Amino acid sequence: MDSLLFLCARRVVAQRPLPALPPHLYPALFQAAFLDGRPLVLRDLVDTWPFPVLQFQRLVGHRELLRDRTCIDCVEAVIQAVVAQVRRELDEPGRHSRWVLGIPAWLRVLDMTRLSDSMSGCTPATLTSWSSTEALAKACVELSKHEPEVQRRASKRLKGRSGAATATATLRAPGVDVHADLVVNRRSYGILRDALQVGAAGPLRLKCHEFQAKYISAYEILTLLKSLDPSCVRRVDLHFRNLGLNGLLVILPHLSRFPELRSLKLQHSKVDVRHLTTESDIRILCVARKLGMLTSLRELNLGSSRLSGNLRQILCDLQAPLESLELAFCSLVPADLAFLSQSFHAPALKRLDLSGHDISQGLLEPLRLLLEETSASLLYLDLRECRMADSHLNALLPMLRCCSHLRFLGLYGNPLSTAVLKDLLQKTLELPDLHQVVYPFPVDCYKREPPESRRSFVKDKELFAAAKAEFSQILANSKRIDLIWTYTPLGCRALDYFSL
Repeated sequence: MDSLLFLCARRVVAQRPLPALPPHLYPALFQAAFLDGRPLVLRDLVDTWPFPVLQFQRLVGHRELLRDRTCIDCVEAVIQAVVAQVRRELDEPGRHSRWVLGIPAWLRVLDMTRLSDSMSGCTPATLTSWSSTEALAKACVELSKHEPEVQRRASKRLKGRSGAATATATLRAPGVDVHADLVVNRRSYGILRDALQVGAAGPLRLKCHEFQAKYISAYEILTLLKSLDPSCVRRVDLHFRNLGLNGLLVILPHLSRFPELRSLKLQHSKVDVRHLTTESDIRILCVARKLGMLTSLRELNLGSSRLSGNLRQILCDLQAPLESLELAFCSLVPADLAFLSQSFHAPALKRLDLSGHDISQGLLEPLRLLLEETSASLLYLDLRECRMADSHLNALLPMLRCCSHLRFLGLYGNPLSTAVLKDLLQKTLELPDLHQVVYPFPVDCYKREPPESRRSFVKDKELFAAAKAEFSQILANSKRIDLIWTYTPLGCRALDYFSL
């Protein structure tokens, strides 16, 4: 239910121009204008923003901000308002300064972190595509090109009185730091490179917290990494980059300059160490040494690497225990899980993803031991597509019930029956923090097709509807309305490491 303050704010932002307002009302007005899709009002609010910091998530809440074109128009309005403010300050330094209670009141930090980077959607007429990274980069480049012209004009006006150099130093506007999570692909690489190369000297300065690169070369990744402000970066995500061991050895040395780097995601990097040679053995040791130099690292994702029997070698030089480890489809063998259960990482793990491993191939017992060691800390467990049968889940259930703080459990894609899923549901209701379970389509909810059919089995919607009704009834009887028990993995909000 909306508060009285928010309802009043909605009435105020419905009119334009806005009346004179006290500073403490600005956050509520910003939230109302954003959620009601009023970009022009947002421009007015940013233009007179009475605080040094404007933080999106704190003002709007943890919503999917870029859910439609109206939201994008609102984000664009905020960016353009900041650009206009900085441009005015460049053109006429000091003239537009505001004071609140004797303190300079101007925007100096725009925090857009945790904002979804892009939106794309079809309408009957057009296909729209938008990226906050591109929008911010273009704004930085635009202002950096405008600044030299302003300085030349200022120097001409003041030359002869105090000297051009002094005038330039005096008239330089403080500018605005923009904190953001940047996502770069082939389309946005050029403009982001230009924006980052402006660096600390520009009037609008990008401060990257989370950097994600998609489908660009290792050379291009390095170019951008070298241009990032090292003080802010906390996550690097090199998504779908076929780096291999050689590529990792090129990239990893440059990550040690980020003292706050807590998360490194290297999924689909084509690291394959199943068939070792003397040369590849040396490279693994080098990769481990470079990982060990990332002293703040707490999350590591090596998804879809081929690590069979080499997990110990990869993680051996880490200086502190990992809190999140994603090893989906990594061809792990029992020795890898045995190492992990005995390592100093196990008692610290909050997030663990072991999807895509055949649990029937000797992994059941080491997995039981691993869950026992992680039970006090584990919040997130994903075991999708592990060929887990009823007997395997029954064996794991005592360990799962000991994970007293578990919030998410993923079992999608495993051949489990309705009966064992009902048993799982009833026995995990006692876990007070469990909020979401993604379960598989029960094996007994398939029906056999006629011999002439191309498929042997198809999903029986009626049987599945009956199974879902049973699950829903158990939840209703338990009054656990906070527990989401869902068959649909797409769209489920899996907990991010930084939100755990």
